[in-house]
Amino acid sequence: MAEVTLSGVSKNFGDISAVRDLSFAVEDAELVVLLGPTGAGKTTSLRLVAGLEKPDSGVVTIGGHDVTAFPPAARDVAFVFQQYSLYPHYTVFDNLAFPLRAPGRKSSKSEVEAKVREVATLLRIESKLENRATQLSGGEMQRVAIGRALVRTPSIYLMDEPLSSLDAKLREDLRVELKRIQKDLGATILYVTHDQLEAMTLANRIGVLSEGRLVQLGTPRQIYETPDNIHVARRLGSPQINLVPVGALGVTDGPTGAKSTGVRPEDVVLGKGGVPATVLTVENLGVETIVLLESEGNRAHALLPAGVALREDDETTIAIRPGAALFFDSAGNRIGDANAGQRRGAAHAV
Repeated sequence: MAEVTLSGVSKNFGDISAVRDLSFAVEDAELVVLLGPTGAGKTTSLRLVAGLEKPDSGVVTIGGHDVTAFPPAARDVAFVFQQYSLYPHYTVFDNLAFPLRAPGRKSSKSEVEAKVREVATLLRIESKLENRATQLSGGEMQRVAIGRALVRTPSIYLMDEPLSSLDAKLREDLRVELKRIQKDLGATILYVTHDQLEAMTLANRIGVLSEGRLVQLGTPRQIYETPDNIHVARRLGSPQINLVPVGALGVTDGPTGAKSTGVRPEDVVLGKGGVPATVLTVENLGVETIVLLESEGNRAHALLPAGVALREDDETTIAIRPGAALFFDSAGNRIGDANAGQRRGAAHAV
């Protein structure tokens, strides 16, 4: 595996700026997730690393070598696409072996056999090796697609929303498997998704993209607790962060220039003093209950503590956990105490 860097990379398609001055590095054995909505530049970023697109400006390096002008075959990358792209008339074994049988690789029959069985065991599909691809479930097909990349030992694995077409349970299972495999192999992975849960559970670091720009890069905890702006704050968290005017929900100590306050639902304290609030809706999701409240014309979501029962139209009070509020200026950028996230984390640890 090797470090991969993009330095000042931009790519336009006609009048559309798909990627704008993109600069970041994926360290050796690190899993970096690029997170953003459709059109944010995620897939284009992968294609620029793979050599499937040529940047209009900037430099791409892999393992310390400038590969900006290299064709895809010379870059030593493995790409896992959103769709399975398996050969339906091949067995699972032959699908996995296909990259190893390329004319330039010169792998012996025994080497191919050993590697395919090793990867199949890693992915827990060793019992399916003689099945044709058309005989597999969706989850099994995606494992084969991932395995076809894993049989190689490239500098970096590029993964373009490989779990998005699966149902929720399969996505959960394969997220766990993929994280385990990445740790076992010490693989370098650049992974793109619009799914915040995938980003939070898989990534060593998350890069949040917006309109082709990298808005913030950091650990999942940094991105969640100390977002640089409102766009980043809204990308992580379900329900989304509550955004209210400064002075609402009893928060009156905002810094100079603050125009809005951001509060995560888990940092809203109910029934222990504060400002009056009315319960609008109650959502029982099994492991947690989410309530929507209105206070002085402002609405906010909160997580209902265990053992507390509230119903629609009930009256309660809202307070905010000390140090948990985030403040944003009129442009949507976070301002104020840089240690607020640390205090918030300490409060949750108590």
